[in-house]
Amino acid sequence: MLRFIALVVCAIVSTSAAFASSLEFSVHKMESGVPGNTILIVGGIQGDEPGGFNAASIITTHYTITSGSVWVVPNLNFLSIIKRSRGVYGDLNRKFADIKESDPEYGTIEKIKKLILNDEVDLVLNLHDGSGFYRDTYIDRLHNPNRWGQCVIADQDALEGVRFGNLSEMATRTVEKVNNTLLDPSHTYTFMNTRTREGNVEMAKTLTYFTIRNNKPAFGIEASKSLPTHERAYYHIRAIESFFKELDITFQRRFDLTSAGVKHAINGNVSFALNDKRIVLDVKNARNNLRYIPLKKENPMEFSPSNPLMAAVDTGQGVRIYYGNRRVTWLHPEYFEYDTSVDSVQMTVDGVSRQVAFGEIVPVREEFTVDPTSGLRVNVIGFTQKNIRNESGIPISQRNIQRRFSVDKAGMLYRVEFYNQEKFSGMVLVDFSKEALARQEKDRGPGSSEKLVGELDDGTAPHDAHGV
Repeated sequence: MLRFIALVVCAIVSTSAAFASSLEFSVHKMESGVPGNTILIVGGIQGDEPGGFNAASIITTHYTITSGSVWVVPNLNFLSIIKRSRGVYGDLNRKFADIKESDPEYGTIEKIKKLILNDEVDLVLNLHDGSGFYRDTYIDRLHNPNRWGQCVIADQDALEGVRFGNLSEMATRTVEKVNNTLLDPSHTYTFMNTRTREGNVEMAKTLTYFTIRNNKPAFGIEASKSLPTHERAYYHIRAIESFFKELDITFQRRFDLTSAGVKHAINGNVSFALNDKRIVLDVKNARNNLRYIPLKKENPMEFSPSNPLMAAVDTGQGVRIYYGNRRVTWLHPEYFEYDTSVDSVQMTVDGVSRQVAFGEIVPVREEFTVDPTSGLRVNVIGFTQKNIRNESGIPISQRNIQRRFSVDKAGMLYRVEFYNQEKFSGMVLVDFSKEALARQEKDRGPGSSEKLVGELDDGTAPHDAHGV
């Protein structure tokens, strides 16, 4: 089930300041309704660390909290994320001790500080990707005290008189749990104490030390930049789940916590709705350019992504769609007035008649037919038949549609558009892929279509020890 996050995107020019106007960070408060402790997870403080911000995003889209609360900011430095930059205006994680009001990121710092200081927040995790592998003694250029990857960081050993103030003990237990579930023995985690209060000038400027100075426990979680993004996210999630257990926060997870499971969670959830879900586009494998997308005349585009790392930016020559660090596609709009008198249509799919809502993605094995509807004209993008303007009532298979008009590069996903005279009414996608059919069969099967996992895997259960 997609969790759509509403975001209105207005016209944006190419300057960084205007870019940033629609890219404020989002806060996702995952409340169980059962009293308990609250963790705040922050991802994306530096835009070139996708392991951290993808892990944070997965928590918002693939977890249900069953006791306690989890608050997530997956995209703190959203502008830097889509620009693949550590920090467009400098390092955001060095602005917590002192920042001028003239700094473009002053508002961001003030908002995240206010969230951290909220009385409900008991502990803060800041997710990072660091170079190499931290080791407390020099081994080689990738494994030494000057590297940051694969460690849990605290600014000091303890925070006296504070709940969950036993920082080194909690970090050490998390390190042990992560090390029980390594994808490879060379990925070992360790604990780093930066001893910030003893004169570590750089660390004194950070989010975690701001939290510590305000008598709240905080940790940095680092995954190594030597690993692919999904493996970094895997380790972040392992550490996060360990801290959930430390705070007695229980949860259900809708994927297998393996290297392959995390990779699928990252890559399989890249879609968005436009304009009250009259259009939905799945763009996980989209063509570089999608042309003649029917958008509203003289209205801002209502953009509702399936996850909080997606953004739409109007370049003046089209709408660029981003997913984290990736530019996934470019929409080239055609503008229409919208007709909202109809919300669904009748279709026959592989011999079965069904009502299909606008914005739906319909798996098709052999062929589909849109039943004629009074007043609606059907346009299957890529299908042509001489002297036919309304393509309802015609059985259409994949081979009847020109592949170059598909939404995806594989030629499996196609647009079916509906018009009331010259007004746009809505769109349906037809998906001829085996994956779509398999998902449909799974959803029809007994029980839940998604695996729910509610216990911390301590490493005793089988897992893909060597990744993919």
